[in-house]
Amino acid sequence: LALNSKYFAKGLRKLGFMILGDPGSPIVPLLLFNPAKMPAFSRECLKRNIAVVVVSYPATPIIAGRVRFCISASHTREDLDYALEQISDIGDLLMLKFHKDVINQDTKKLK
Repeated sequence: LALNSKYFAKGLRKLGFMILGDPGSPIVPLLLFNPAKMPAFSRECLKRNIAVVVVSYPATPIIAGRVRFCISASHTREDLDYALEQISDIGDLLMLKFHKDVINQDTKKLK
């Protein structure tokens, strides 16, 4: 279970998402920040058969909304890779990738 969680969280970070939580935790929170993007993210995940839990105000500060992925020991690498690929596409669609390394890579490509 911890290996799956670490693999998934590391994959999300590499894609440019901001991730919270303890390494190896089966709950992987991805920050969305913009409350208006939360329903769109949830719907896009549902369309792609990815189950998520969205958490927003008043449970979190208004700009600290997040989506939580619940990782299981029964998830295969193929399951996790599929989810990462789809989440990357959703992140591009909704402009949710914030990590500075990914932004810097994209800037270098433009030059």
